[in-house]
Amino acid sequence: MSLIQAAVRLRRRPGSCGVRQLIIYICRQCSSGILPNKMIRNIGISAHIDSGKTTLTERVLYYTGRIAEMHEVKGKDGVGAIMDSMELERQRGITIQSAATYTVWNKRNINIIDTPGHVDFTIEVERALRVLDGAVLVLCSVGGVQCQTMTVNRQMKRYNVPFLTFINKLDRLGANPNRAIQQLRSKLNHNTAFIQIPIGLEGNLKGIIDLLEERAIYFEGQFGQNVKYDDIPAEHRAEAADQRQELIECVANVDELLGEMFLEEKIPTVLDLKAAIRRATISRLFSPVLVGSALKNKGVQPLLDAILDYLPDPSEVSNYAIVNQENSEDKTKVLMDPKRDASQPFVGLAFKLEAGRYGQLTYIRVYQGMLKKSENIYNTRTGKKIRVQRLVRMHADQMEDVEEVYAGDICALFGIDCASGDTFTARTSCNLSMESIHVPEPVISVAIKPVNKNDLDKFSKGIGRFTREDPTFRVTYDPESRETIVSGMGELHLEIYAQRLEREYNCPCVMGKPKVAFRETISTCVP
Repeated sequence: MSLIQAAVRLRRRPGSCGVRQLIIYICRQCSSGILPNKMIRNIGISAHIDSGKTTLTERVLYYTGRIAEMHEVKGKDGVGAIMDSMELERQRGITIQSAATYTVWNKRNINIIDTPGHVDFTIEVERALRVLDGAVLVLCSVGGVQCQTMTVNRQMKRYNVPFLTFINKLDRLGANPNRAIQQLRSKLNHNTAFIQIPIGLEGNLKGIIDLLEERAIYFEGQFGQNVKYDDIPAEHRAEAADQRQELIECVANVDELLGEMFLEEKIPTVLDLKAAIRRATISRLFSPVLVGSALKNKGVQPLLDAILDYLPDPSEVSNYAIVNQENSEDKTKVLMDPKRDASQPFVGLAFKLEAGRYGQLTYIRVYQGMLKKSENIYNTRTGKKIRVQRLVRMHADQMEDVEEVYAGDICALFGIDCASGDTFTARTSCNLSMESIHVPEPVISVAIKPVNKNDLDKFSKGIGRFTREDPTFRVTYDPESRETIVSGMGELHLEIYAQRLEREYNCPCVMGKPKVAFRETISTCVP
């Protein structure tokens, strides 16, 4: 579709005007076609709590034209960040549920999942990383590597997810990106190096220096939307040269082609360096480090360019399904075909369930083939046939209907009775199941009961929904103490569900320590 045709269509729609609305409309039109794998990136934004993940995602959506204006995470203006759609998230200023969206940057489609940072909601990070091809690890330049960063690092290692590192909050007092990268090396044992360095820190943060292109980048305009390129300032040239040499050495240690050039004392070109960084990053042998401040609108556009340059597309990641054979303990793996057509039968994984306004919403990552609206698919665990009534792509809590999706896409279905981790195929004879999602065991238990005994039906309905959505939320009934015991990953985890029962089901609850059922035992002394 041409720009003029898109403008004409937009003008015909009532109440539409403006350049940004035109860009948003064009993005939707571009993302609706069949894109090749090389034009797609599936990424997650992961890190420890309060590192700026949701703020970063908000800036990404704004600069790519997905949203018309930016809002603060804590919702001081009464709106809040688009990815924090739950009222509790906006009030507390934290992400509770992972949210999916998609956008377009440089004609490439980027599917993004913004994940929580709190350890109590670690299952949200776990299942997001299970279905993604790459990730952005966000570090606070003041806090550096923290305990939850190590947990996220283990999850990325478990699912073999390549990642970039973005050191955020360089505008804060005490910002120290050099300390953060040293912790990446010492605490997480990563081979890593800067591909950007900041121009100034804290209140003097002016821009960043691109070590590959050897140029300074400044972000002008009210929201940093105007990117300006200039020569490296004289006082930063020596540091930039040293950091660039360190980058070449780190990549040459793990990439054969660049290593040969290094030993032969050849000077690599920018294209040589980018290709080597991409190969090493996809192989998880290197992690490039970018810098910036999402809140101050600095460094986000170069991060988007780096996502396209260094993170893999769906065809560069090997995904396997396990063949379930009767009377056999041997597990045979089948490599999924990433071609974006209908030449292979459909295979998808349900990685997240959510009770929406129109029933259960099932998030699915398509690994092979094509799925069309009104088609029949089969749950390989239960053997049930399911008809796809509605097929949507998610933008936080907003839904956009689509007619078909292909391998590499992330979509959602309505009205499907399944469990998190179920595999769907196009044929009943396909005894396939995708590799399962690791579910950690609960660490804390409390007793819970509704304040009003007449609310037992609402209580049961809410608890049943939460256990289907969250595998780490467990419910048991103790017949001796006659108490309902809920177990989860922490106090905040259980507190959030108690508040959701009150808000979403009008069922106030009381939580407390589980009682101990005492027994009287009679012991007989035998002489």
